[in-house]
Amino acid sequence: MNQQLQTKAMALLTALLQGASPADRKQMLDYLWQRNLRQFIYKNIIHSAAPLGDEMAHHLYVLQALTLGLLEPRMRTPIDPYSQEQREQLQALRQAAFEPEGDSLGTGLSADRRRSLCAREFRKLGFSNSNPAQDLERVPPGLLALDNMLYFSRHAPSAYSRFVLENSSREDKHECPFARSSIQLTVLLCELLRVGEPCSETAQDFSPMFFSQDQSFHELFCVAIQLLNKTWKEMRATQEDFDKVMQVVREQLARTLALKPTSLELFRTKVNALTYGEVLRLRQTERLHQEGTLAPPILELREKLKPELLDLIRQQRLLRLCEGMLFRKISSRRRQDKLWFCCLSPNHKVLQYGDVEEGASQPTPESLPEQLPVADIRALLTGKDCPHVREKGSGKQNKDLCELAFSISYDHGEEEAYLNFIAPSRRDYYLWTDGLSALLGSPMSSEQTRLDLEQLLTMETKLRLLELENVPIPERPPPVPPPPTNFNFCYDCSIAEP
Repeated sequence: MNQQLQTKAMALLTALLQGASPADRKQMLDYLWQRNLRQFIYKNIIHSAAPLGDEMAHHLYVLQALTLGLLEPRMRTPIDPYSQEQREQLQALRQAAFEPEGDSLGTGLSADRRRSLCAREFRKLGFSNSNPAQDLERVPPGLLALDNMLYFSRHAPSAYSRFVLENSSREDKHECPFARSSIQLTVLLCELLRVGEPCSETAQDFSPMFFSQDQSFHELFCVAIQLLNKTWKEMRATQEDFDKVMQVVREQLARTLALKPTSLELFRTKVNALTYGEVLRLRQTERLHQEGTLAPPILELREKLKPELLDLIRQQRLLRLCEGMLFRKISSRRRQDKLWFCCLSPNHKVLQYGDVEEGASQPTPESLPEQLPVADIRALLTGKDCPHVREKGSGKQNKDLCELAFSISYDHGEEEAYLNFIAPSRRDYYLWTDGLSALLGSPMSSEQTRLDLEQLLTMETKLRLLELENVPIPERPPPVPPPPTNFNFCYDCSIAEP
């Protein structure tokens, strides 16, 4: 348990492994793994109470790189179309997905019929060619992709069957091809884990999770292929989106590996929490940071611009009220069979409204018989607070109307009366409720106002910063320089020039 002895022993071990031939290195590592060296490192070094030193971190990085380097020969070897063993492995993949245990394909079928059925099932499995060996001729990943697929089918058979059968039942353009995805994912994992790259003399970038599993690379693949299927569904991807999905999966894996999870289960939890929507949000935040949009001076500028832009939005909403709009009346039998028109007078003092015939042209404000002075309006009501929604009871149709309903309560003599509206669309609902709120001096709180304000702020900020393009904006204002030692350079205006 002595840290100094552990470090010296690891230094000797990595030196011996680096000096050995590839064959000897594999034999040595197999022997050490059988003697539970991995479990010892994971329990007594990585999870030790004492902090991990830089030298030990480097030795762990080297040991990880050398162990992953054992995968390089498989990664560099293409499939041999004449190998009986490899053909049987491909058939085992197909049988695990499509043939129940104990059944054999095509009993009683002719050889041609059996071959045709096999080719179709390999296509369903996600191979691009009817002869799957042609897909595995590419190096990398070579035979390593086949090893990964076999490991997944044998160690997670239910997840494997679910992946294949679920995608076989989707439309052709929406299915996630298992074999093609596995081949590309194997290449991706080799790049992220730097399989086959020479060891750096100073790097300390090891993954604690690597020492928590015997077959860490294959286990990582099993998590990653299920993540890919999940992300594919979240993106509602088609075959044309394959490269985009792989870019998102690369980002999900790279971001999670950078967190250095200490176990595979922790890795699985963190990477599944990093959904496609979360990746988009992180990209947006990073882009804003890169553009300097979130720098304190820019945020201060945005705050100063807000009142002016909110006033602009307010004017636009009031103009929409002045233009007026046709609304439908809802009778007691739920029929939307009558139209009425409402608009705001140009001086913003009176709401004018009245019934309109179906198909008639838009009436002029002067022709509308009813008037409601803005000064008489008490409040704006929305949703379930509206009297015409409360009267209609519950139900799906009422729920839809509730989202578009708003009312104005006003003084009618000594009583309170209501003018009830059902907006034609969600956008019209936002524009009218915002406009009426502005008319009453209340804040405009709709989602549309938030989106419009953000768009205007972004445009206005970019326009203001055009002259500062490619100029880094400091986080803090520059310090004020100290005063000079004397002021002899000042010009005395009281002395008249000759």
